Amino acid sequence: MEKSYIIKQISIFSENRPGRLAAIAGALREAKINIFAFSIAEADGFGVVRALVDRPEDAHRTLTDLGFRVSFTDVIGVKMRDEPGGLSDIASILGDAGINIEYAYAYSGKDAAVLILRVDQAEDAVQKILGRGGELLKASLFR
Repeated sequence: MEKSYIIKQISIFSENRPGRLAAIAGALREAKINIFAFSIAEADGFGVVRALVDRPEDAHRTLTDLGFRVSFTDVIGVKMRDEPGGLSDIASILGDAGINIEYAYAYSGKDAAVLILRVDQAEDAVQKILGRGGELLKASLFR
């Protein structure tokens, strides 16, 4: 059951220079792949674009064919209250369970705010969040 909540995120590694994000986004647009959420991190002249897309396998192939280095990472998407304390609730559940958050990014949609988490124990995190009445996005939304 926990596996049905593990989402396949794509991570694209690229030189940190003008036009790289435009090239990535343009390639996904041409392939009719929708980006639901993304973040960009920078380190030593390189950027990492992390994205949730509707067709991760196709995105991987499209971007790899253009010469980008692309990998998959397992993440979870936690629906949280879009009000003060929403993030604190989720962070406390995981912290109390000894689960480390390696990185996170969030988006706020029509229905709820969603926190995308890379954690060191994804299946345990899913169990703890569901066990405390939390709600997770199903991985099937991103296939």
